[in-house]
Amino acid sequence: MQFAPYLNFNGNCAEAFAFYKDLFKGQIVHQSTFGEMPPDDKMPPLPPEAKDGIMHVHLQVGEQALMGSDAMPGAGEACAGGYVKPQGLWVSIGVADTAEGQRVFKALADGGQVAMPFEKTFWSEGFGMVTDRFGTPWMVNVAHK
Repeated sequence: MQFAPYLNFNGNCAEAFAFYKDLFKGQIVHQSTFGEMPPDDKMPPLPPEAKDGIMHVHLQVGEQALMGSDAMPGAGEACAGGYVKPQGLWVSIGVADTAEGQRVFKALADGGQVAMPFEKTFWSEGFGMVTDRFGTPWMVNVAHK
């Protein structure tokens, strides 16, 4: 079994995943827009402003996957009801050492909001919590040795 976070965005998914690709040193293995979807009678009409939105993106980082999409503007209940700011969760990143943790945390904090600065704790040489400029909440944790 494997778990993969699936992030939702309010129109800036492509920008976010371009940033994550560089930050996490991964590879985008798939990216498609709402405008590339084939027509389907069971789906509501695609609003013109949604055609360039990301329907699905898959970032591969080693054995790990991070996926996401934009919420479709004007989408009703048939399309999950549109964008909702993340709440009640954090995406946890385990890093090998303090230097890598500081690098990742600093990049995520740039333009974001720090909830807990990256620093030594009783369980880790480095831990911090931040919501990045795209609205995704992250925890960065140096693996315990």
